[in-house]
Amino acid sequence: MKKWMYVIFPAVMLAGFLVIYFTHAKESEAREAQHAKRIADEQAAVAKKKKEAEDKAAKDAKDRQEANAKEMADKEAARIAKQAAADKEVRDQTDAFLTRIDKASKDVAKLEIDLDAIRKEKDKLSRESFDAAKKVELARIAKRTAELEIQRMTDMVQKRTQESFLLRLPPPPPPPPAQAAQKR
Repeated sequence: MKKWMYVIFPAVMLAGFLVIYFTHAKESEAREAQHAKRIADEQAAVAKKKKEAEDKAAKDAKDRQEANAKEMADKEAARIAKQAAADKEVRDQTDAFLTRIDKASKDVAKLEIDLDAIRKEKDKLSRESFDAAKKVELARIAKRTAELEIQRMTDMVQKRTQESFLLRLPPPPPPPPAQAAQKR
């Protein structure tokens, strides 16, 4: 009996399992169909929600894009206006500075002409002063030379007159002979 036990118990169990299995298989298939239908419904609802969300997101994105485009256009217009104002300000400042530069250039040219005239006048006065100082020195030299010449001439005349026989006093005459004896 031992040998048949190995085959009988599993066969009985297999038969019980098959009975239970086939009774529950139909039930399980019905549940599976219900579950699949429910999943399909949920997927349809999710797909519908997803489509609605996508449509809403697309609409929001389109609205945001239009708002961003409008905002960007406004910003671009404001930037262009600001740039134009800055360009105008720079142009105005440039014109003002160019006017000041022209005026300063004219003033510089005038001052350079005045400076040149003053330098020429200074050179002229310096030259005149130098010429006058030269004339004074030449006059001093001429005076000194004349004084030296006068001294030399005076010395020469004095020397000649001292050497001249006309200016020498004749020796005193000898005393008369009679008087010479009387005195003795």
